[in-house]
Formats: sequence, structure tokens, C-alpha cells
Amino acid sequence: MALLEVQKITKQLNGGLLIDEISFEQQALQKIAITGESGAGKTTLLKMIGGRAQPDSGIILFNGERVIGPEEKLLPGHKEIGYLSQEHDLLHNYKVEDLVWFQNKLSDEESATLFEICQITDFMKRKTDQLSGGEKQRIALCMLLTKSPKMLILDEPFSNLDPIHTEILKAVLADITERLQITCLLTSHDPNDTLSWADEIIVMKKGRIIQQGAPEIIYHQPVNEYVAGMFGRYNLLTPKQAALFGIEANEENVISRPEDFIINTNSENGVRGIVRKISFWGSFYEIEVEVDEFKIIVRIGKNDWKVGEEVNVLLKKLNRNSLQG
Repeated sequence: MALLEVQKITKQLNGGLLIDEISFEQQALQKIAITGESGAGKTTLLKMIGGRAQPDSGIILFNGERVIGPEEKLLPGHKEIGYLSQEHDLLHNYKVEDLVWFQNKLSDEESATLFEICQITDFMKRKTDQLSGGEKQRIALCMLLTKSPKMLILDEPFSNLDPIHTEILKAVLADITERLQITCLLTSHDPNDTLSWADEIIVMKKGRIIQQGAPEIIYHQPVNEYVAGMFGRYNLLTPKQAALFGIEANEENVISRPEDFIINTNSENGVRGIVRKISFWGSFYEIEVEVDEFKIIVRIGKNDWKVGEEVNVLLKKLNRNSLQG
């Protein structure tokens, strides 16, 4: 039996559908990330799963029991589901140690392990107004975990963090799953936060699930341009354009990633083009090549090319299923 079962959940606002019959399951310790554009319904969905918003129809089961919404109980929420919203805040001018020990029923040993996992031991004596945004977030997370939830729900936990604190939080979430055996569900619109973390990704648009699957499938085989665009740069090739690279597209457009192609100057194969733009992205370069009156983006690790240079563009030897129309 799945730990979480969401069955045909619907939510309306002013006559419009915020959530339109969404269904999915999450197994214990499975890491699921929900992504989608702003207004896709991600936050509303999380609130309903956590018992903080009332579905209009459908049912949510946690450990086989229905999650009761706020219209059916005095205090909203579920005792075994920790919910960390984007608007989390801490009491001002309090020491960290006072906050994390308030209503903390864990043993000293268990608490010490939790403080280590949340990486907060170095600032226990500091006051909340002396903390960075990332540090405050980990304190709020720790306070949730003192209640020993079986599931943790996080709404856009990386959205206001710098790269350093983002990596710290990712390490914390990994430890929460592995060492505390707590199942995590989160939302994020950044592919860097979801592709490397999630076991499964759900892509939402206008209150509906557009695609669901493993990160590799979502990235390499997006069902449409919307899904492709949520996870970075892509090339959209018409059947005629795809045929230039030896891709049989039938009558459908083909979505490809920039790293699916290579460029050189000495191959008899490939399609001739002119380098029009070179962009440096740190660990890679993106080369924009004009080919037969259209442009294609190629991603490479080392750049030996110049704008205006004539090159050959070739498709790497890929499994045909990695290109999805």
C-alpha cells in the first residue's frame, strides 16, 4: 500500500478549476518533486495533501486513512505530516536553542542527531534576527521534525536561497530521508533542484498533471514544449529539419536537447552551418548555429569555435526514444 494516495482531487475558486482531478501515489521514502509554472496549482495541491485546504471532491489517503480538511476539524493539518510553507517565519529576538527545545519531546540523543542533520548546531546560541534566510529555514524545518512526522512537505524550499544554502538544504533533505526515514514531497520550478534530487517528477499546468515519471524520462522524453521548457533549453525540429540529421519524425515535431548534438569541421557527415552566437555557462558552452534557414543550439564542454565560422552539426548516437515529438 502506498504511503500517500491522491485520488481525483478537485478544487475550484470563483468558478474556475485550481486543481482538476489530480491523482498520484507516493511510496514510503520515495522522493517526489512537483513542478510547473506559477499558478499551476502546486501550492494548493500541497495544502490539501497536508490537510490545510479542503478539496471540493476526491479523497486523500495517508497510511490508508483519509486526510481531513480544515472544514472538518478545528485545527488544520495532519499530525504525521510536517508542512513547511514559503511564508515560514520565526519568533523575533529568540535564541535558536529556546525555539528548537520548545515542545521538543525527543531525547537529548535524538535531538542532538536532529540538530546535526539540520546543520544548526553552530548557531544555537544566536538569536533569530541574526540568522540568514537559509539558516532560518533550517530552524523552521528542525522545529517540524521534533514532532517526528512520517512525511515532510516543502513548498518551494529553494526559491529564496543562494547556491551555497541550496546545496546545504539538499544535503539536509537527503539525510532526513536516509537517516530519519522520513518521506519528502516538495515543489520547485527550478530543474536544478528537482532533476538530481527526485525519484519521480510530476509536471503540472493549469491544475492538471501533464507528465509524470523518472527525471531521465521527463528530461529526455518530454510530452510537449511546455514540459521541455520547464527543464532547460531545447531544440524543436520540424519533420523536414529532423530528417537533415537522420531523425525519422513521421509527421511530428521532434524535441531535442542541446547536448544531443556535436559540432566539428572535418566530418563528411552532418549538416553545414554558421556559428552565430557563443554563450559561456560555467561548466559548458552553448553554440547557436544557423543551419539551412533555422537555428539549432549545441552544448559542448570546451569551445574552439568563433562566431561566423562554418561548422558541421551532427546528432550523437542516441537511443531513438530519447527524442520525443
